[in-house]
Amino acid sequence: SFLPQARERLAAKKNLIVMEGAALLGDSGGRSAGAPAFRRLGDGILVQDPVPEALGETGWRVVTRRAPSAAEERSLLFAWKVVRSVRSNGIVLAKDGRTVGIGGGQTSRIDALWVAIHKARREGHDLSGSVMASDAFFPFPDSIHRAAAAGVAALIQPGGSVRDAEVIAACDEHGLPMIF
Repeated sequence: SFLPQARERLAAKKNLIVMEGAALLGDSGGRSAGAPAFRRLGDGILVQDPVPEALGETGWRVVTRRAPSAAEERSLLFAWKVVRSVRSNGIVLAKDGRTVGIGGGQTSRIDALWVAIHKARREGHDLSGSVMASDAFFPFPDSIHRAAAAGVAALIQPGGSVRDAEVIAACDEHGLPMIF
């Protein structure tokens, strides 16, 4: 909790969000189901909302002109579940209910996609008709163009980029469905 004087000083800071720990952790002081996870980062703390266990199509929104087929939706759901476990800037390529390429931990999303494509091809996978899941938004349409050139047929990502409209337009240009 905060002393009133500290609350006043913190309230004057721009772009600062102050959270009271006890309210987030519940009365027990331990992490309760549905409570955020806390991770210390240097002088700060990262607070992450829990990832829901049931990752279904609830809340999915098709943002492109073409909607995915039923088979593409099943593959997208599978890839979406897998990408949860990939290191940040995670990209998962999946086909026929299997993961065929994973790229993660790169400094950019386009590099993570390059790694996923490279690994898939190195193992002899044909990427035509595959789907792609990204753990975060695409900041530029370059990943869409590269994915389309590799044979990716549908995409899923959380959205939220200031360039979402450009990314959606790139998907429409290639006739790819994308779900946020």
